[in-house]
This record gives sequence, C-alpha cells and structure tokens, in this order.
Amino acid sequence: METCEDVRESVKKYYGNRLESSCDLQTSAPSCSLSCSVPKIVTQALSLVHPEVTKRFYGCGLPFPAKLEGCKILDLGSGSGRDCYAFSKLVGPNGHVTGIDMTEELVTVSRQYIEYHQKKFGYEQPNITFVQGYMEKLGEAGIQSDSMDVVLSNCVICLCPDKRAVLQEVYNVLKEGGELYYSDMYASKVVPDHMKKDPVLWGEGMGGCLFWKDLISLAHNVGFSTPHLVSASHIVVHNDELKAKAGDICYSSSTYRMFKLPKHPVVTDATVTYKGTVADCPDQLDFDSSHCFKKDVAVEVNGEMAAILQSCRFAPDFKIQKLDKPEPCSESTPQYCHLNPFLLADKLGNAVKQCSKTGK
Repeated sequence: METCEDVRESVKKYYGNRLESSCDLQTSAPSCSLSCSVPKIVTQALSLVHPEVTKRFYGCGLPFPAKLEGCKILDLGSGSGRDCYAFSKLVGPNGHVTGIDMTEELVTVSRQYIEYHQKKFGYEQPNITFVQGYMEKLGEAGIQSDSMDVVLSNCVICLCPDKRAVLQEVYNVLKEGGELYYSDMYASKVVPDHMKKDPVLWGEGMGGCLFWKDLISLAHNVGFSTPHLVSASHIVVHNDELKAKAGDICYSSSTYRMFKLPKHPVVTDATVTYKGTVADCPDQLDFDSSHCFKKDVAVEVNGEMAAILQSCRFAPDFKIQKLDKPEPCSESTPQYCHLNPFLLADKLGNAVKQCSKTGK
C-alpha cells in the first residue's frame, strides 16, 4: 500500500466485502463501545436502530455527546448508519444528520433504512442524508464550510492515510464554536512504516492509528483547541499473528473532543458555574475525564476551557465570570499526561477481556 488510493481501496475491500459483521474483526475494538456507562437516552436511541444496520457496525466507541437536539451533525465514516440513525433520534425533527462513507456497499445498506427510521421516530420528514465520499475531501462531497454544529466519528479516522487532511476538512465545515467529538484507536508509540503497509493491520486500525501524543500537535496545527480526553479502554488483540506483528505496541479505544474557537478568543482564567440546564444532566455535566461540573458549584478553569464554554453550544448552560489574573507563562513543554488514554484506561480498569470474534 504505497499511495492514499491504495489504502482506500484496501479498506473498501476489507469492510465492503470481506467482513460480514463486526464479529469478523480481529480485535476487541467493537466490544469497547460498551465498556463505559451509557446515558439512558443514548441506549434508548440505539435500541431503536434496525438490527440489520447494527449487525454491520464496526466502531470502537460511543461518540454521543450531550445536547444534540436541533444540531446539524456530520458523521465521518458512517458505515451501515448505526450511529447516524441514533443521532437522528437524538437531534429530533428540527436537527439534521449527514453520514459520509467511501464504501458504496455500506452507503447502500444505510440508505435502505431511512424510511424505516423516519416512521419509527414519528417524523413527518426524514432528517438524515447519506453521501458517498472521502472524509479528506468533504467539500468535494458537497459538505459546505461553516455548516455543522458537531462532527462525530467512530473508529474510522485511524483507517485514513492523511489524518491532517481529515482534521483540516472537519475544521472547515464546523461553525465557530463547533465541536469534533470522536472515538478512535490510538497507539502507545509511533507505528513503524512496515506495519502501515500490511492491509490486515490497516483494516483493523492497528497499522494506521496515531500515537496519542501526535493528536495534540496535529489538532493545534490545524487550529483546534487542545483535545479533551473523555474516555478510554485498552484494546485486546486476540489474533496471535497480528499480536506478534504489533510487538510491544499497545492499543486503546479513546474518545476525544476538541473545539473550533473564535479567531481571536479572549483567553483568560474564569470561574464557571453549571446551571443544570442540559437535558438528562440535571445534577452534573461530565465534560471530559478531568472536568465534571456540578450544578451551582463554581469551578475555576483555565483560559482555553473558559473560551470553549463561552463559544460552544453549552454557553447558555454556564455562568462564566472572568478572573483578572493573567494566564500563567510557562517555558516548559506541556506533558499532557491527563490526555494519555492508556493512563486513563488503567485508572478506570477499562480493559476489554471479551474476544469480539468468538465471544470467549
């Protein structure tokens, strides 16, 4: 696999023809999606998705952030459409979901159930569209700039050869204050080039996933805020041949969120108080693994977090009081230990022991 087109064709074949269901994958990645507590509203939405759509789900997480009602959402690598249909329920009749996937077979499957879910949800009109295209070329697929409130993805960016292009395209289509919230596979160290040329390793996400630290610099270079780590689980490779090829590289299924801030944000430390107004989060809002905002409890946050809360869709849900003290200057390079998914998975004890292929 020498070119981006070679990689795309390999992935198309791997997911379009070779795999009949998520049970055919060689790691525990699909099982990781159920390793953490899931809001009731999400489980209810997922339970309404047609079984044939769920059967061909290949994701590795649950990228379902709070407060989606009325949002315009884009799902990268929408596959059979499982997450898209759940999002369709969560955004309600006044929101809209667009799913994009490069694999014709999966797009065909997903489109077959639009009317089914429209009737299931009681909508007068469908609020979902599926398009075939590349996540590195969203503009060419007809996704307009500054048009999306939230972009989501479930374990597909690791399959893309040009991750910077993906993040740049996502940044372009997001509105100011918009969010990229996604689950993906990450490696404990940089994946060597010889592993990237193995089509099975790439198809499993093991050959193309990022070293987790590289995500931070990539996000900053594109213009996003610092990523926020939401959840993480260890991925178990249960195929002995693939395990041998991976050597001492470990893998994690992790969910991060990052935001498109205003061009010139005011970055000042602030005291923020959650009002308890987000649906299904009356007592506290779990923003990420480091920030849990309890109702009516004032919390001091750094300048970037204050800028995020002030510009994103959660702004009406917080009282924000800027502090007069300036941001502390630091000449040392940030370590970002709190963004390490392997440390979080260790802390939470999230290691998937179940074999996704055999169930043993």
